[in-house]
Amino acid sequence: MRSLRWARDASINPLATSSRRTKGQVATSPTAFEPPGYPGKRSGGGEGACLVVIYGPELGRRATLTRSAFEIGRSARCELPIDQETVSRHHARIGFADGTHTIEDLGSTNGTYLRDVKISGRVPLKHGDQIKVGLSILKYMAGDDLESNYHEEIYRLMTVDALTQTFNKRYFGEALEREHNRSKRYDRALSLVAFDIDLFKQVNDSYGHVAGDKVLAQLSQAIRSRLRQQDIFARVGGEEFAVLLPEVPLAGARVTAEKVRAIAEATPVDLGEQVVRCTVSLGVATLGGEVETAEQLVAAADARLYEAKRAGRNRVAG
Repeated sequence: MRSLRWARDASINPLATSSRRTKGQVATSPTAFEPPGYPGKRSGGGEGACLVVIYGPELGRRATLTRSAFEIGRSARCELPIDQETVSRHHARIGFADGTHTIEDLGSTNGTYLRDVKISGRVPLKHGDQIKVGLSILKYMAGDDLESNYHEEIYRLMTVDALTQTFNKRYFGEALEREHNRSKRYDRALSLVAFDIDLFKQVNDSYGHVAGDKVLAQLSQAIRSRLRQQDIFARVGGEEFAVLLPEVPLAGARVTAEKVRAIAEATPVDLGEQVVRCTVSLGVATLGGEVETAEQLVAAADARLYEAKRAGRNRVAG
């Protein structure tokens, strides 16, 4: 049953939940990639900077940058080869000028995005910048404390989904167990909202997987900004999400679910050349009665989600 799968698989690769299955893998190059924990170069003057894969295959891998030109693309001759159909053979180039690294698109088919904006010309990079190439997201890191920052980023990757900036499946599994135990110990309410994006496959089939990623990211951002700080919002599957609501009874969870549904319906998703709108279907469950364990809570919310689907989508059940 799907609900038990995404509850129990919390220890798998946190970035294995993408909007599609990536056809290729990021090839590892002995000159471009370093294993996690490699100390890297620290001589300054353009060295001591790196790219870290924070979304896509080879999660957590690091590529060292120097003053030399550094190309990203599908070609095996690139310093960072990414074998994906959405990546051009020579997609983007990182250079070094006036004491800082820069990035430019090399006329790629799908473009290069910096801070979620499609770039043109040569653009300076800043520490923490996120670069999207095809279906992969890379993070630029530079500075004197590079090694410490790198390990902090690896820790963050263990809890946060890089595409949507929600918690990932692994963190959700840990939070579910923790909040379930607390609910039982102190006899407090615990509710769960499970939802997914309606007809999401049609989005990928009609507009492509890059557009599908934009839908996931923009809807997640709109919803996350409207939830309470203590609510645990996580991506638990390709287009599947969950909101864990500590100390919220069933009635309150229904209110939250309806708010999420309305936000999704009202949010325009900018795909660049056009704008689309999507809806979500939601299932709500709470601890109590026959729902006693964490697994039963997930299964109950998931069953209600399917009720919403069968009733016509874009609605709340439970």
